Amino acid sequence: MTNKDQIIEQLKKQIQEFTALLTVAKVGKVVEVGDGIARLSGLGECMSQEMLEFENGQFGVALNLEEEAVGAMILGDYLDIKEGDQVKLTGRILEVPVGDGLIGRVVNPLGQALDGKGEIKADKFYPVEKIAPRVIARESVKQPLQTGIKAIDSMIPIGRGQRELIIGDRQTGKTAVAIDTIINQHDQNVICIYVGIGQKQSKVAKIVAKLTEMGAMKYTIVVLAGASDPAALSFIAPYAGCAMGEYFMDQGKDVLVIYDDLSKHAVSYRQIALLLRRPPGREAYPGDIFYLHSRLLERSAKMSAKLGGGSLTALPIIETQSGDVSAYIPTNVISITDGQIYLEADLFYKGIRPALNIGISVSRVGSAAQIKAMKKVAGKLKLSMAQFRELEAFAQFGSDLDEATLKQLNLGRRLTEILKQGQYEPMPVQFQVAIIHAAINGYLDEIKVEDIAKFEKEFQNYLNSNPAARRVLEKIKQVKDLTPEIETELKTVTLEFKKQFVN
Repeated sequence: MTNKDQIIEQLKKQIQEFTALLTVAKVGKVVEVGDGIARLSGLGECMSQEMLEFENGQFGVALNLEEEAVGAMILGDYLDIKEGDQVKLTGRILEVPVGDGLIGRVVNPLGQALDGKGEIKADKFYPVEKIAPRVIARESVKQPLQTGIKAIDSMIPIGRGQRELIIGDRQTGKTAVAIDTIINQHDQNVICIYVGIGQKQSKVAKIVAKLTEMGAMKYTIVVLAGASDPAALSFIAPYAGCAMGEYFMDQGKDVLVIYDDLSKHAVSYRQIALLLRRPPGREAYPGDIFYLHSRLLERSAKMSAKLGGGSLTALPIIETQSGDVSAYIPTNVISITDGQIYLEADLFYKGIRPALNIGISVSRVGSAAQIKAMKKVAGKLKLSMAQFRELEAFAQFGSDLDEATLKQLNLGRRLTEILKQGQYEPMPVQFQVAIIHAAINGYLDEIKVEDIAKFEKEFQNYLNSNPAARRVLEKIKQVKDLTPEIETELKTVTLEFKKQFVN
């Protein structure tokens, strides 16, 4: 080979190597920026929901694809981004890290650690937005998700794969119900995800401290978009939490996701939509606000056995103003969910906690999500409680009451006391069955109303310490039914304790 040929070969080789190193980036420019929103030009091939990378390393998401420009929200601090900055397409639809590495951690909606425990090792990434499982891929909801709260497990049962709304005014115990439900999953093989949307960081820090103290962080992920974070993070937070849960559901596991709360989520989306100049509708919310929540909550499902049999249960929280459940966002979310737990301020201030309004609280799954033992004792409970509330209002105006009404009022007062429960004190279902069985069958009629709480506490200690009582509870736990034989044993145990208590 001549010297000339050698030079040509070397040049060809260098050109090939140079081409292999060359990467083509599709870039555009920032035309306008402000309030967490950027308008970009020159991104003709941009996809909806695509992640965009700005010159300073910040990320954004394309939301508006217009003829001349792209409207994007910035995920993080937008103050470093200025007009004329370069922005490039990543080719990736917005996604979050998922997997076992997230369990026990506090993360932001992008899956980045907020707890100072080091970087998170992700197994894989899941898209933030995903089409909900089709009807054919689902199974009916029939397995209970025990909250540990007597009033809910007995009268408004929640099943695995259900969407049950927790609704009420500020400071009525909505988050407390959700946190108690997480604490109660310690032996239920359920992975829990708490999504704080626009919440104060101090509030979430207290929740994390409590979950850690109760040993619940071992199976919990906390996703936080703080009150001081950009609206964009609050907007994607529930979808990110849902995607993290879907990973475990796809593994055939049971997942509980709490969205606290979707009122703030709707407000963050309204802010973004108005800045992107989308036309406002009722209460200045954009026209697709219903779709915003429906596409999130429809992702809750109980998958068929063929697809692993996993489930994702959603407990969205909505805050009402002065008990107005007929407002725009509350009615939207009520129509998407499978029932609601309505917490009433008046009951809360009376000391009835959880402040559950039995009249308008409902579970559309109902007794299908209860064990047979609970179904048997709780059958009469909801009716008795609803009747009691009506009679109580009526009895205030009448002094002469017949015997049947007095009996109903006395039973109602005792049931109200039984259904009261302290925060962070979830109760296993077999204990719930035992105490409700005692109340509904009139075994507490001779006990003074003011002594009911003391009776219940001592009865629970007795059930834990007495060998015969422990055996009955174990049978209820295993058989999940109240057979005539078990019921006779439970009655004997209850009456034995009552004799001790009265004496």
